[in-house]
Amino acid sequence: MQQPLPPSKPESAAPALASHETHPNQFALLSQRRFGPFFWTQFCGAANDNLFKFAFTVMVTYQISVVWLPPAMAGLVIGALFISPFLLFSATSGQLADKYDKRSMMAFVKSLEIAIMLLAAWGFFHAHVPVLLLCTFLMGLHSTLFGPVKFAYLPQVLSERELTGGNGMVEMGTFVAILLGNVVGGLLIAVPQVGAVYVGVACVAMALVGRLVVHWVPAAPATDPALAINWNPFTETWRNLKLAHGNVVVFRSLLGISWMWFFGAVFLSQFPSLAKDVLHGDEHVASLLLVLFSVGIGTGALLCEVLSRRHVEIGLVPIGALGMSVFSIDLYFASRGLPPSAALGVGAFLAQPAHWRVMADLVLLSLFAGLYSVPMYALIQMRSQPTHRARIIAANNILNALFMVASSVLAGALLSAGFSIIEIFLITGLANLVVAGYIFLVVPEYLLRCLAWLLSRLVYRFKVVGDQHIPTQGAAILVCNHVSFVDAVLLMAASPRPIYFLMDHRIFKLPLLGLLFKLAKAIPVAPQGQDPAAYEAAFDAAAKVLREGDLLCIFPEGGISKDGSVQEFKGGVMKILARAQAEGVDLKVVPMALTNLWGSFFSRIERGSAMVRPFRRGVWSRVGLQVGKPVAMDAVSPAALQARVQQLLAQ
Repeated sequence: MQQPLPPSKPESAAPALASHETHPNQFALLSQRRFGPFFWTQFCGAANDNLFKFAFTVMVTYQISVVWLPPAMAGLVIGALFISPFLLFSATSGQLADKYDKRSMMAFVKSLEIAIMLLAAWGFFHAHVPVLLLCTFLMGLHSTLFGPVKFAYLPQVLSERELTGGNGMVEMGTFVAILLGNVVGGLLIAVPQVGAVYVGVACVAMALVGRLVVHWVPAAPATDPALAINWNPFTETWRNLKLAHGNVVVFRSLLGISWMWFFGAVFLSQFPSLAKDVLHGDEHVASLLLVLFSVGIGTGALLCEVLSRRHVEIGLVPIGALGMSVFSIDLYFASRGLPPSAALGVGAFLAQPAHWRVMADLVLLSLFAGLYSVPMYALIQMRSQPTHRARIIAANNILNALFMVASSVLAGALLSAGFSIIEIFLITGLANLVVAGYIFLVVPEYLLRCLAWLLSRLVYRFKVVGDQHIPTQGAAILVCNHVSFVDAVLLMAASPRPIYFLMDHRIFKLPLLGLLFKLAKAIPVAPQGQDPAAYEAAFDAAAKVLREGDLLCIFPEGGISKDGSVQEFKGGVMKILARAQAEGVDLKVVPMALTNLWGSFFSRIERGSAMVRPFRRGVWSRVGLQVGKPVAMDAVSPAALQARVQQLLAQ
């Protein structure tokens, strides 16, 4: 195989890596060199993949007769050939993306695409099916090589606050490109006599545009240049899966994304049959269903940044999973019992009110799939070790391919067993509840973040100021005033990373909140005079959190305020700091102040009691969090931290 281009100079990437500029929305990224050229490069590749595949499928289905490739099997064979490189070569592609500069890898892949499309053009000109089947496999290889580069590039040039928006743009762009590729491929191949020529020229032109745009992609230096490539795809695939399994949250997220591809493949593969056999529409109605599905995915992907306040917000994932199930199940009830009719065109199909419910279900289930997938992709990118990130993405591609193959096999088995298409949709929707429930139970962080997201948006109007001071990497101690029983939940909502809380042991005895904080792996602490062993165990656990580079939050007042004022800060923070310094842990101390929570339902305003009068301040009451700049280690003292928190409260 041709070697990738040598790494280009890294100076253009450096500013991007450190960028924390404020943008009105994720579309502003398109105007920046670090994202715009990359976006259009991947857009051209996705569009060309689907232009080629769809035109080829239509050709062998409707225009030419091949004895050894009957029309009924053409789509399955083309799909299988395209996906097989993901199983065979994803492990190798992940290594290449970690070893080489990612701009160089993109240039290499796009140059390979030009060669493949030149061969494909010859195949279209001469209606040579074996050559076109070979090109299908090679385009699958092209996508296999590009996948790890694409998702490993984003966290290298985008900040944490931009990662969700960037992933949303890529997800939206991919589905729009798929849609446009299918539409253009279908229109071009249908032109009498010269359609195949038009398709060949269009494929080459698209490949050339993609290669040209790569020229403006900035350098993204290799993350593991000393990596020795293992060219055995089988042993390396197993090694990649083991590598991904080493981080439980990341691996469960890989499984979650792969399940989403299983779920989506069931629907996408059955759209033609759904349109024809259930909705009684023609091929244009099938195209309309694909358009609706793509619009839904793109809309959901773009909504993620708005709903997440420009952080990686995995609290959206359970909401997305629930929506996927609700609307796929409703699709079953909306579609059953539709009266038979002659094949309907788009106009006649839209004229029937019953079909609008079906279309709404398709848009909404795909919209929630976008809410489900984008935060998971961003989480994997953020939590994966940078030197191994592309190989983790490669493991994801392997799992995605396996799950998509499994979805085809299972859907075929259910159809053979006599199940209808809409019954398969119902089964898929119910299975989604089971799979999502399992993932959220083994990784409770998703549910905890979902609860925090709901509380900070539906119960309160929660405004965070200074959240850029919460470290996105490395150990830190967050020091905050304690006003209510939900302080920890609101802090979860404000942080892009998990927080381990050091909390009064008595709160763990409360029925619901106790379970919540146990799931959050909060650390119970008792007074030293009451339980010396528990006291020392709490500080041992806190030291372990900081050694592992995580966030630790303490409420130095030692309990929830009974009058709304800041009580005297205790000395526990100094004990934690002294131990961290003795162990050589480099950390930050970040002061924080929760504002306007006193007087809310969860505060102790009712004669020292909380949760007595619901809606005592109405609904959506305004609360906030002020995050201060990190305090230098040598300037930390309980009195200084208390003064800083009181200053933040006064702002």
